[in-house]
Amino acid sequence: MPLKIFVTLNAFIFVVVLPVLEIGPSHVFNQDWPGHARLHEVWQLLSNATFALFSVWLVWWQGKPLYAAFISLVLSGSFLIAYFVRGTYGGTMTHSDGSELLLYGVNPAFGLLLALSIGLIFFGVRQYQKQLQ
Repeated sequence: MPLKIFVTLNAFIFVVVLPVLEIGPSHVFNQDWPGHARLHEVWQLLSNATFALFSVWLVWWQGKPLYAAFISLVLSGSFLIAYFVRGTYGGTMTHSDGSELLLYGVNPAFGLLLALSIGLIFFGVRQYQKQLQ
């Protein structure tokens, strides 16, 4: 059951939270961004939401928690990797206006996705071990 909860929470981030945060003037409708970058932003939002919903379907209705956890981990893990290597390509979590959302000095998106990734790995390994018995 914990794996179902982690997959569902991860999906909530990609289906609800990120679109609410990014469909607006800071990202999708940011006139400072080239149109090509905005197209990639919308594509990313749609792809991530679709994969997240697919993972929820797998874990709740198909009984495939490990597949669902893997897809969820790919979604959150790719953000974490992009965050860690942001210096190599000039990436930043700072908005165009110079602001950055921080909670106790940590970007909440990073902290939340890191926590969910750890949970997905931990409970995914436990689920796998159960299947081997």
